[in-house]
Amino acid sequence: MIAVRPMMPEDVADACRILNDIIAAGGTTAHEIPFSEALFSQSYLTGADKICCHVALDDQGAVAGFQWLGTHDALPEDCADIATFTRRDPPLRGAGRALFQETSKTAAALGFKAINATIRADNSPGLGYYGKMGFVDYSVDYGRPLRDGTPVNRISKRFDLGKGNAC
Repeated sequence: MIAVRPMMPEDVADACRILNDIIAAGGTTAHEIPFSEALFSQSYLTGADKICCHVALDDQGAVAGFQWLGTHDALPEDCADIATFTRRDPPLRGAGRALFQETSKTAAALGFKAINATIRADNSPGLGYYGKMGFVDYSVDYGRPLRDGTPVNRISKRFDLGKGNAC
């Protein structure tokens, strides 16, 4: 069983490193510029748009991944936005599933009807992960340019927490 708990300030360095390693590898996140620990903390731990942020811990207690849930101006009030990042080296199998179990439980308890995930179309692992969690496609934003100008579609997927179609 993978331990999952709310992110704390002492998790920021490890979680930021995980995200920056993913950014450096390229192709699996919309983020293209590495985060400083201060910006990471503001974005994922203390930001006004944060609903919750959980970390998954490996058997040594090290952060192996994190999942943020927040609000987004382009979404209805009863639809939350999600982002998931897990360590690549070494990976912790099941970390994403364990994180989503906790995040979706929190979202439902807070009255959200759905969760939105927007993934780059060239991010096969991300699309696969959200599909395995039960998210379904509902929208495509065509040709969003990367920093170098390369157009990449963004696919939005929805996970329904209850009755209604929030996103």
